[in-house]
Amino acid sequence: MPINNFNFHNSTRILFGKNTIPQLSKYLPEDKHYIICYGGGSIKKNGVYDSLITTLGSRKHEDFHGIEPNPDYETLMKCVNRCKEIGVDKVYLLAVGGGSIADGVKFIAAACYYHGEPWDMVLESGAKITNAVPMSCILTLPATGSESNPSAVISYRKINRKQSFKSELVYPQVSVLDPDTMLSLPMRQIQNGVVDAFVHVCEQYVTELQDADCQDRYAEGLLKALVKNGERIMKDQKDYIARSNIMWAANQALNTLIAQGVKEDWATHMIGHEITANLGLDHGQTLAIVQPRLFELKIKEKKDKLALLGLAVFGIQDSNVEECAKKTIIEIENFYTKTMGVKNKISEIDCSQDKAWIDTLCARLEKDGAKWGENQNNTYRS
Repeated sequence: MPINNFNFHNSTRILFGKNTIPQLSKYLPEDKHYIICYGGGSIKKNGVYDSLITTLGSRKHEDFHGIEPNPDYETLMKCVNRCKEIGVDKVYLLAVGGGSIADGVKFIAAACYYHGEPWDMVLESGAKITNAVPMSCILTLPATGSESNPSAVISYRKINRKQSFKSELVYPQVSVLDPDTMLSLPMRQIQNGVVDAFVHVCEQYVTELQDADCQDRYAEGLLKALVKNGERIMKDQKDYIARSNIMWAANQALNTLIAQGVKEDWATHMIGHEITANLGLDHGQTLAIVQPRLFELKIKEKKDKLALLGLAVFGIQDSNVEECAKKTIIEIENFYTKTMGVKNKISEIDCSQDKAWIDTLCARLEKDGAKWGENQNNTYRS
């Protein structure tokens, strides 16, 4: 099957490496009012905030903090309202943190100009976004690739929803990737980040066989890099080589390059989002829970690509393609649980074990006609 036609453009400038925050200054206009968006305040303990303030110099700026992991709609709307008070044409947004901060700031950037209820903008998958406040990103947690892609995932805790949207208007203009910012991260966040990046690659690779040699070989290389450096960082978080390779691999996993011309799945993510919305589990945990089970369910459709992944990444050789695919699923699961230490069974995690939400979810999915997967044949019934 040949590569499909595609139109690829990525507008984000990447500043990668140690002590690169000061380089951001040459790309930031002098006449904007900067809003520094971040989460719980760790950036004020690891030197990132101080470096950014020095970089901003005399430019006007203020903080907006408290953006949650899985950023909440109601929290983000507070910043939208503040931007409107200042004047949206005067504002420039700076996302400082991991993918949740970048995603939240993308929502803020687009919601500032959106006419109507901003949650509708998300439900419409960003289709009616016509303008956005400019933004840049200082990445501190590699995982989502949100620092150089047009997508975001937003939670609305009040109604137990987690929904994605995308628009080319919310690409960050510049993103700083300094692996040293990972030094102060809790290991749990690094573990989840590696799993998230690994699954991102799989969502674009473990689909149907196509003659997309560049995309496939690049995807396999990213998976190998994540396995190798995931092992290294679990042994020593101070390992700069491991940190730098993970940070760059996580970026490349979802900067849309390996998705060009090939089918994509994303069923694991869609199911994972619902688990997070209803049980509050870490995003990386939900992916580790869902993906192996989904691969087992869809093994007839995915066995060829799973076998290729097994050979390229884990060195699995078996003349029986389906057996090779089954062994690959086991290796992936071992990587998540044994190497990266991420639990992949809800029963093993300290959270509500109540299953009543599943019936409510299934009723909504049936009403919405939800279909997932590379061939849109995954429903809540299958």
